[in-house]
Amino acid sequence: MADNQDANPDPRPMSDPHAQAAPVPWAGPKRVLVVDDQEDTRRMLERILANFGYQTELARDGLEALAKLSLDVDLVLLDAEMPGMDGFELARRIRSDPRYADLPLIMVTGLGGKEDRLRAVEVGVNDFITKPFEINELRLRSGWLLKLKDSIDQLKRHRAELEQKVEERTAALRAALEEMAAAQRRTHEAHLDTIRRLVLVAEYRDRDTAAHIERIGRYCELIARQLKLSPGEIELVRHSTPMHDVGKIGIPDSILLKPGKLTPEEWEIMKTHTTIGADILHGSPSPLLKAGEEIALTHHERWDGSGYPRGLSGEEIPLFGRICAVADVFDALTTNRRYRDALPTEAVFDFLAGQRGKHFDPEILDAFLASREEIEEIQRSIDHGRPDS
Repeated sequence: MADNQDANPDPRPMSDPHAQAAPVPWAGPKRVLVVDDQEDTRRMLERILANFGYQTELARDGLEALAKLSLDVDLVLLDAEMPGMDGFELARRIRSDPRYADLPLIMVTGLGGKEDRLRAVEVGVNDFITKPFEINELRLRSGWLLKLKDSIDQLKRHRAELEQKVEERTAALRAALEEMAAAQRRTHEAHLDTIRRLVLVAEYRDRDTAAHIERIGRYCELIARQLKLSPGEIELVRHSTPMHDVGKIGIPDSILLKPGKLTPEEWEIMKTHTTIGADILHGSPSPLLKAGEEIALTHHERWDGSGYPRGLSGEEIPLFGRICAVADVFDALTTNRRYRDALPTEAVFDFLAGQRGKHFDPEILDAFLASREEIEEIQRSIDHGRPDS
């Protein structure tokens, strides 16, 4: 760096005998890079800028100037006419580096033509000083550009601070949301666990029920996927259909556990497990329990209207009830019961096909029958004492 501490620097170029030094416009030294192939011009500008209160870096050509840009330069004074790399090319190269997009460039030139000035603007020069120049002109033009750069730098710092704050707050919000999601997930799991325990109460009264409720959920999930329901609906049907027989809690053991055929009176009581189940699940704000209520009430309705408890038909029967009806009958027929042995799976598939449009919604039944391999895999994975098919 050049020595800027001359005891009595003379800032006046010979072409301007009336020039006089101006006071520093603001505190804090600014660093100006002076690029000129003439040493006497470089030294003269060094003295003038030092009198303004600026620090200076000197470069005799464009290559040296490019190397010294990394010295936290605030302003570049560059000569237009230099051998090798002239001021126009130097300006173009400076602007090609994004780090120096806002670095002020003043071209000191003896060229006064309109085309030269337009060319300079095109390569990124901010302002011009025509040789021979006045010191006050240099002071005002450099001061204005440095002040503009200060404002730009301040804006950048402010933007960076805002971005940092936004990033920090976003990170904090993300952490809070993740914790909230984790808490909701824990609550959801606890909710599901409570429902599982509710439906498993039936296991202590009806040993046919425990594995049955697990398979029902899996079968219904499979049907929902075949019907291309939304992920939320698929999850809802998976966890709500196991509640379809929760009303059996209210059926007397003499009927629920009877090994033989039920009498007509007993059958009427058995059918009330649908309304009992709906009553048990009624009134909850939980979408899962609402769906369970709907399924408990309607899973014995039939497509042709011959079902119970309300004799609904067709699409009067809620979708989840229609889905559960297919899965429930299939599992009941392929499972050993106290009053009969399980039927072979192939025979049950044939029976269900014969109930298309009668007991079952045709579209839902078709979706179930199209998934035989997956159904048989569920049967194998959840043992229930089924005979070989």
